[in-house]
Formats: sequence, structure tokens, C-alpha cells
Amino acid sequence: MKKISNIIYSAVLALSCVILPTSCKKNFLDENLITLRNTEDYKTTDGLDGLVTGIYQELRFHFNYEWSYTTTQYGADEFTVGGDRTKQMWNSYDQNLNSLDGDVASVWDNMYGNINSANIAIQNIPQYYVGDNKDTRLGESYFMRAMDYFKLVKQYGGVVLKLAPSTNVEYEFNRSTAKETYQQIIDDFTKAYDLLPPTPAEPGRITKYAAAHFLAKAYLFRASEINSDWNGDTKTEDLQNAVKYADIVIAGPYTLAANFSDLWNFTTVDGPNESNKEIILSAQFSNNTATQGRYGNQVHLYYPAIYQTIPGMQRDIPGGREFQRMRTTDYSIDVYDRVNDSRFWKSFKTVMLCNKPSSAPKWDAAHAPSPNLVGNPKFVGGEQSIRYVVNDPGDPRFTSDNILFKAPTYFVRYYKGEAESMIGPHGGYNSSEWPTMSKFLDGSRNSVASQFGQRDGILARLGETYLIAAEAYGRLGQYDQALPYLNKVRDRAAYQAGEDRSAYTDGGIAYKTNTVANTAPFFSFAPVNTYYESNNDMPATTASTLSAMHLNTVADIFNSTHEFYDKLGVTSNADKFIAFILNERSRELVGELMRWEDLSRTKTLIKRDALFNNEAKPQDKDYLRPIPQKFLDGVQKSGAPLTSAEKAAMQNPGW
Repeated sequence: MKKISNIIYSAVLALSCVILPTSCKKNFLDENLITLRNTEDYKTTDGLDGLVTGIYQELRFHFNYEWSYTTTQYGADEFTVGGDRTKQMWNSYDQNLNSLDGDVASVWDNMYGNINSANIAIQNIPQYYVGDNKDTRLGESYFMRAMDYFKLVKQYGGVVLKLAPSTNVEYEFNRSTAKETYQQIIDDFTKAYDLLPPTPAEPGRITKYAAAHFLAKAYLFRASEINSDWNGDTKTEDLQNAVKYADIVIAGPYTLAANFSDLWNFTTVDGPNESNKEIILSAQFSNNTATQGRYGNQVHLYYPAIYQTIPGMQRDIPGGREFQRMRTTDYSIDVYDRVNDSRFWKSFKTVMLCNKPSSAPKWDAAHAPSPNLVGNPKFVGGEQSIRYVVNDPGDPRFTSDNILFKAPTYFVRYYKGEAESMIGPHGGYNSSEWPTMSKFLDGSRNSVASQFGQRDGILARLGETYLIAAEAYGRLGQYDQALPYLNKVRDRAAYQAGEDRSAYTDGGIAYKTNTVANTAPFFSFAPVNTYYESNNDMPATTASTLSAMHLNTVADIFNSTHEFYDKLGVTSNADKFIAFILNERSRELVGELMRWEDLSRTKTLIKRDALFNNEAKPQDKDYLRPIPQKFLDGVQKSGAPLTSAEKAAMQNPGW
């Protein structure tokens, strides 16, 4: 095994020395590769500029491989395992999820590699940096160190606080407590907030508002249930600070996207959605193949259901390369008021268009609308070829036979007579077929087989900032104060007057680059059996439904539908509010790589998985990840490797 300090130091060189900015560009990370620098260069202004630019690469880490979803989405209530079970242990919590797992180690190693780069910058900038950007570079470094420790504490609890660069081989490390780790995170984010400018010199650079957003989030996390054995003395003040810093962001230069879909309608690299005024911080990706690194943004791979095997379909660039890892749960469908809340339809794809007419299915004699159509294709290129019907239990319209009167291939959630099934397969959905989350669709890839996504990855946006403030007020028992923040996101979520609801069922603009699409109308051949027609719960009306989403009084929170209060067994207002805010976070933030951390911090993981994810079987130990075994094996005490008992004492309980 490599010495732990060598692992960290190698990561520092890899992360911080490959890029040196030479000019102001739209994407400041898109620069030519250069040779490795000597650490003495980090005692010059140019070298420190390059070092700090290099640590921005770590923001991409959160989007660029399997760990992006295994550590954040699997094993929670929003998604479960699809047809590809490569990483199922992160969802099931079986014996294969342990301290030897590669993703457990990858998160740990990459965070500490970047922390060491930030430590070099924090140590050297005050001594050696000359120029107007001195405070900004120092603020960026404090922010990155805080961001990395925040990721570590959310995953592992209290960790090793390494606050000085590693310049020699080191073997001896001690874990700090979660309390000490959170204090360091808050101190670093506060320094970053004080040092950073309000506006970025280049797109993608960190501002004081990004620091304020994450400072508010860190205060909220510290005040959450996972820390209840020690946070009692600071909880009220932490919640007040969460509101304080969230309000600073809300009063800043950001505005909610006018239409929720504006955040996700990715049409081109650096297009309008990537400069939307709601985005506070994003990981910068581009179409520059020289600097895309080993992975690129790969999150687009993990959510899509299989479509290439369906008649009339083939894999293409806009449809995505479907790794079928993340199957949408019933919870992620039923948590929405799908009549009035546009966020479901703007977050999930329920329709796909034919892109291989030569393989389209043909009408048979039993189901053809008229005898002269027997043997003719059911649809042509650009017409609907797949439809996922999002209906409710007890729906009498659909059977496995009568859906064959429809032209597209139908996948029906509940067939006639089926009862509610919140956690298991039913109807026509299966391990490879489900409504796909469309937020990360990426039609910009260079080829059908390419895994290298080019769209930016959103790390902070104003919609979440409002929910942070709302949750903090609710936790303080000031529910009336939470209402305006909740209504900001809910009013935006409502369909607006005259809005065309049908525009979003196929995933929006990002999917409409289908190269064989034409203007032929859907259902050129009207089905003869119309009693089971489905509008996917979307009434034809385009009237505004704002009032249906708006919370007029506090009582609307506690009497709200779609919250599962009875199933969750919550009766007090305090418990109902936590259930409500977790549901609202799903409605707003579904799939955005933070759900496991939300359920961990609120200690609701076990209960929610039992209700909404039948394969997930977490235990108390699963509120934290195991400390990587290779780290424990490399640590020494008084010059000797740790004993088994000492490793167990350093490991998280139960692992």
C-alpha cells in the first residue's frame, strides 16, 4: 500500500499543476495543458494563480463518475436500482458496501488531495502573492477547503482536520469530532465570505454569495438531527445564521428562473441555461476535449431507462446513452401534485419520439384502427414511439391488451384493478423501463457512444437557498416566517396562464434535437377504442393554477396532500414540517445529487427507505459511510501500524 501522505501529495500535483491561465476566457478552466510545476512556483503570483485555478477542477469531481450518484442518490427514496446493478450495494446496503469499496475511497482521496492544494494556497498567498486578486485567491482557497470538508463530514462524520500542507511523509493522523469539523467548515466559509468579491471576474468563479449559500447550508446541517447529541447549545443560533446568510443570497443579484424548465433546457455549451440568473455556482464543463479530463460530466448516463430495444427506436445522442442505473421510484412520482405542479413534467421524460422508422411496429388485425391499416407501421419518424403513462392506482382504463390499440409502445404504471404499490414493480414499469429524469440530458456529446457530457453541473442555485431559509424558520417553530420562502419556489412551480403543458412530456428542448423528427402529427391513425385515453393527469386547460400551489396559511402545510404524513407516522407540527420540507426539497431538487445527505442529516433514511425503496435495507450505521480501509491501514501510532482494535476505534460505529 502507498503511504497516505504520498497518495495525498500525488493528488495535489495532479490536481493543481496541469492548468495555468493565460488569458480571460468564457470558461477559465479551458486552457492548454502544460508541464508539471515545481512547488517553488507556488511562491510566485503566477504559480499561485495556477494553483488556485487548479483546485476548481475538484468541483467537477462531483459530477464525473459513479461516485456522483452512489454516494448521493442511491439508497434513498427518490431512486432505486435499475436494470444495471453494477453499484447495487450502495442502494441495498448489503455486505458489498464496506470500507474496501472504491467509491468510499475515491471521495476521501479526492477531497484530501484538493484540501492539500488549498492548504498550500492558504499558507503561501499571504506571503508571496502580489496584486489586486490577493484577497480573491485566498477566499477561493478557503472556500474550496470548506467545501471539501463539508463533503467529508456529510459522508463520514468527523474526519482528520489537516490544515497545513503535507511537505514530508506523514503517517500519524487523528480524527476530529463532527463538532470540530463543522466549526472548521464554518470558519473557512466565513473567511471566504469576507474575502470574496460580490461578482466574479470570470464566469464560474466563486463569489461571496456562493460562500453565503454554503455557509447557510452548513449551519442548517449542523443544526440537524444527526448532530443532536452535541448541537443543542448552538442549534438556535445556527438556524438564525442559516436564515441570515440565505437572506444575503436572496437579496443579491440572483433571481429564480422564470420557468423551472429554463434551468434544464440545455441546447449548447455555454448556452442560456448555463448563465441563468438562478445559478449561484456550477462546476464548469465544456466541449474542449484537451481539458475535459478523464471523465467529463457523466451524470447524464445514470438516469435514463432503456429505449434502444423498443420497436422504432435506436440509441442516439439526444436520447442519451442509457446506463439504466437509477430507476425512478413511486415516491418521486407521487410526491408531486401532477395536475398543478409543473416541476414533475419539467423534471421527467414520459414520451420519446421515433428515431428508427424502419423498425416501427406494425398494426395487427386484432388492434388496427381499420382493416386497411393491418401490416402498416404504427408510426413514422418523429411521432411518439414510447409513452410512459403516469396514472394512479384504481385507474380502470388500461389493460395489457387494450394498450395495443395505441400506436406507441405504452408502459402503464397501474393496470386496471391494481392497488397502490409504493415500493415494488407493478403495471408496465419494470427494472429497465420507467419515466426518466430529464434534468441532466446532454445532447452535446461528440458521438452516440461518448460518455463525456459537456453541460455544467449545478452546485448551488437560488431555489435551494429559499428552501434552506424556509427549513431554518420551520425548525425554529416560526412557520409563518417560512411561508414566503416556500411560496417563492411553489409559485414558480405552478403552471402559468396560457402555458402549454404538453411541451414538457418529452423532456423539453434538450430532447427535441432528434435528427429524424418531422412534423407528422401523433396518432395519424385515430384509435377505435377511446375510453381509456390518457392525458397523463394533465388537464387540457391552460388556465393558471397558481392558487393551487400557493400556501395561504400555515395550516396549508400541515393539511397538504402528497406529504405521506400517515405513512410516515408523523403527527406533531414539528415532525410534519420536517416531512414537508423533505418532500418539497424532492419536488424542487429531485435527482440533484444531495438526497442521501438530506435523509442522513435528518435521520429519516431508515423510515423512508422502508416506505419508498423496498430494496434498500439501511441500518443505524448507514447514516455515515465507512472510513476507507486503505487509509486506516496506512496510519501509524508511535511509529507502528494501528492494531485491529485501534483501527476499529478510528472506524465509524458498526463498520
